[in-house]
Amino acid sequence: MLKASSVIRPALIVLLIAVLLVTALWLLQRRLIYLPDTSPPGPAAAALPGARDVTLRTADGLDLGAWLVPPAGPDRGLAVLVANGNGGNRAGRASVAAELAERGFTVLLFDYRGYGGNPGSPSEQGLAEDVRAAYRYLVDGAGVRPDRLIYFGESLGGAVVTGLAAEHPPAGLLLRSPFTDLAATAATHYPFLPVRAMLRDRFPVAELITRIDVPTAVVYGTADSVVPADQSRAVAAAAAGPVEVTVVEGADHNDAVLFEGDQVMDAVVRLADRIAAGR
Repeated sequence: MLKASSVIRPALIVLLIAVLLVTALWLLQRRLIYLPDTSPPGPAAAALPGARDVTLRTADGLDLGAWLVPPAGPDRGLAVLVANGNGGNRAGRASVAAELAERGFTVLLFDYRGYGGNPGSPSEQGLAEDVRAAYRYLVDGAGVRPDRLIYFGESLGGAVVTGLAAEHPPAGLLLRSPFTDLAATAATHYPFLPVRAMLRDRFPVAELITRIDVPTAVVYGTADSVVPADQSRAVAAAAAGPVEVTVVEGADHNDAVLFEGDQVMDAVVRLADRIAAGR
């Protein structure tokens, strides 16, 4: 017959390992969520002809680097605030800005705190402050009227601009590969962990978008291995405003076609046309 101590001891070891693992994930979770390229991206004009470097000042006292890109095609009189996903920095979105500028948009590319040589460390609250600073720069500094402003959010950036749109509604909202909330996406990758109990950053996109009654576009790839396509469809279904959905067949999350591809750019143009038509 087994002694009780011989059974309890392995169980305690397993419990201790589990506690240590959960504790480590609690402490390090933001390193798994935010994957910044911390290197300065260089001057705007070197990446995008005619662009200029600007500085965004956050409410909590940080100065963030950004690029303001003028239209390269006939000016539509609309500005696009681009909120990046969780990786890289704005240099990796220069092609996105170039394509939008070619279609007649003024574009603001910026980096969150901790990205692109910026001070600070990223968090849900921190990114909310950062995108508010981008909004204030465009509206108060560059003189862009809110009814001439489109928010363009890539993946995590879709959550960031959805939060901004709940406070300051834009003329239109484009979400590329949006998730319903961060925990739902994390649970698909870590089904063995209690992620809803553990996550400090929530980003409740599907909940917030039910209160945002503006023309909206949702773009997603059918082969997305990071954000399941059904989550993007759920965000589109929850939107309070009129929604157009663009499905990019066979596209994975980080494929170029979901950055500067024609289907994404055409979705922005159609959104602009809907704004102009009052729909």
